[in-house]
Amino acid sequence: MSDAKIIDGKATALSLRARVAEQAQAFADAAGRLPGLAVVLVGEDPASAVYVRAKERASAEAHIGGTVHRLPATTTQEELLALVRALNADTTVDGILVQLPLPPQIDAHAIIAAIDPEKDVDGFHPINAGRLASGLPGFVPCTPLGCLMLLKDYHDHLAGLEAVVVGRSNIVGKPMAQLLLAESCTVTIAHSRTRDLFGAVRRSDIVIAAVGVPELIRGDWIKPGATVIDVGINRVTLPDGKTKLIGDVAYDEAIEVAGAITPVPGGVGPMTIAVLLRNTLVAAHRKTGIALDERTL
Repeated sequence: MSDAKIIDGKATALSLRARVAEQAQAFADAAGRLPGLAVVLVGEDPASAVYVRAKERASAEAHIGGTVHRLPATTTQEELLALVRALNADTTVDGILVQLPLPPQIDAHAIIAAIDPEKDVDGFHPINAGRLASGLPGFVPCTPLGCLMLLKDYHDHLAGLEAVVVGRSNIVGKPMAQLLLAESCTVTIAHSRTRDLFGAVRRSDIVIAAVGVPELIRGDWIKPGATVIDVGINRVTLPDGKTKLIGDVAYDEAIEVAGAITPVPGGVGPMTIAVLLRNTLVAAHRKTGIALDERTL
């Protein structure tokens, strides 16, 4: 029987959402309105639609004023840019999130760059990416920040620990590495071209798996006692035809070796929406000048 601690992302996310709800109500009392989040969904991608509905429910529960703009899949890039510009100018909108992926006729980079960096609660704008890399305040992508919160719940100190981030995306891998560097970890970014992926994982005290390959990281890759944060969400078909969500880590193997591990589902996933709400609340306070101790979030 494993002694590994299962890191409960659901519980941590609920706690964060409760703190956001309390502070959002205080903001509304001071500002005369709720913090405002505008979500833009283009097309009918099933996974995106489910995610947006979850954001709507979570926003309402956290006293965040959410508005969803649903556009057809035939929307042109200029039409979407026009909506983004309108949301930038709307003083009741504190945060803007354009749900990815976008239809092929739209350049996602152009849309992200058009969002006001002060309303970029997804943390994808190049200015916010540069601020993170430079150690300056800005908005951090929700999933990596959620991962860091889970790590800090388990570890009293991260300084000096060796960490590997498997995956180099702009959404998770790169910002996750920057966050760990800021905590004084020694960080390796590994990816599909890494020659000795096993060795990079095996020597690490912290493993962040964000590569999108089902169960790529096996249990015997894990350093005994390491903390494993599995960002992967992969839907696979079982022999009986049913489907199942699994991570990038072979969970049943890794739990026998790790000191702590996140499950899939129920680990990192719930943190993403909770941090989105947190970022929206922070954006509202920064924009209005109403004081907020961001360390309480």
